[in-house]
Amino acid sequence: MAQTPDAVLKDLKAKKFKPLYFLYGDEPYYIDSIAEILEQKIVPESERSFNQFVVYGKDTDLAGVLSNARRFPFMADLQLVLVKEAQKLVGLDQKESQERLAEYAENAPESTVLVFCHHGNIDERKRFVKAMATSGVVMQSKKLYDNKLPDWVSSFCVAEGVKISPKAIQMLVSNIGNDLKRLSNEIRKIEVNLRVDQGIDAEVVERFVGISKDYNVFEFQKALSVRDVLKANRIANHFCSNPKDNPLAPILIILYGFFSKLLLLYASQDRSERALATQLGVNPYFVKDYTLAARHFPLPKIAYIMGYLREADARLKGVEGGSMGEAEILKELVFKILH
Repeated sequence: MAQTPDAVLKDLKAKKFKPLYFLYGDEPYYIDSIAEILEQKIVPESERSFNQFVVYGKDTDLAGVLSNARRFPFMADLQLVLVKEAQKLVGLDQKESQERLAEYAENAPESTVLVFCHHGNIDERKRFVKAMATSGVVMQSKKLYDNKLPDWVSSFCVAEGVKISPKAIQMLVSNIGNDLKRLSNEIRKIEVNLRVDQGIDAEVVERFVGISKDYNVFEFQKALSVRDVLKANRIANHFCSNPKDNPLAPILIILYGFFSKLLLLYASQDRSERALATQLGVNPYFVKDYTLAARHFPLPKIAYIMGYLREADARLKGVEGGSMGEAEILKELVFKILH
């Protein structure tokens, strides 16, 4: 029933608008982006003061929203009623109000575009959701899996018309994580400072985002993967000296993912670059990093490392290790992985 963000964006680009939009899910980026497009496209700027109503769920109720939606636009063909943070809208969780919304959706006026931005999930079996899907758009915005982030950054840059190197992608993803809004904002911030025909590489990311091209999680992982003792300890010491900018929890998650993929590599029958890229869920450019790491870490050692990572996570959460701090946990982990 629910449409994907890509499908909705395609229709909006073609100026195919619907009278109803119910945008929901646990990934706010697409919900907010589509709402922003509707704000810019539905009502001309000169008419927005009297034909565009933007309200927040905590400040109104469903009855008031529907009352605004049923009014006629002032000397125009369309009006926009946009409800942000609709998960806080009074009445949306009440059966009687939901029935009113379903009745509205079944006879939605063509002169109003009514939009609900609902951060969180919703039961698509409810009558009002089904009615909105029939006469309008119900879109689910799902959180991306971490292994899909590099492809998302690459696609975003293609859409923006800017080239980006695989290492720059990895630096952004490793240090920013699963935050599409921040990723998109950082990329756009970089674009503003690029010269004509200049792409985004590691040096550009370091200069404009503030992520060191030498002291980042990606380089730390790479140093560990080839058992470069000096470099790994140098980066670990940098992390320990700057704990606010380099918290341990995300580092453990990234390392756990890397060594988990090494286990998959050992289990793979087809060791071709394309097959391994698919099996590991990584860009083919990075397959060589895993095959190289496999030469340095035999299978039994990887099994031990997975245990070390779980132990470090438990200590970080206070389950084990008493009063060990993040720096001490990290240094001990590096020693165990490398020796």
